Amino acid sequence: MGKRRTFEPEFKAQVVLELLSGSRNLAEICREHELAPHLVTGWRREFVARAGEVFATARAQSGEQQRIAELERMLGRLTLELEVAKKAFSISTSLSTKNGR
Repeated sequence: MGKRRTFEPEFKAQVVLELLSGSRNLAEICREHELAPHLVTGWRREFVARAGEVFATARAQSGEQQRIAELERMLGRLTLELEVAKKAFSISTSLSTKNGR
């Protein structure tokens, strides 16, 4: 029994878009790429079913980007506060050492 072929997502999308464009029919596409019609039909079904995720993902990524920016600002502020606290501690320690405390 031969080894099964695997296909990259980009190739699957290209084949499905070619089919959906109507420029060629299923039989022509399958012949050219040596694919079984049921395989391409399954890819098309999945492609159409998940098409809405493209736009949902863009919104989710936008929210994630906002959250990342917020966390980066918070990290910057806390880093600055830590540096100020370290300097204040260093100054107070050196003053107390000079004063003999």
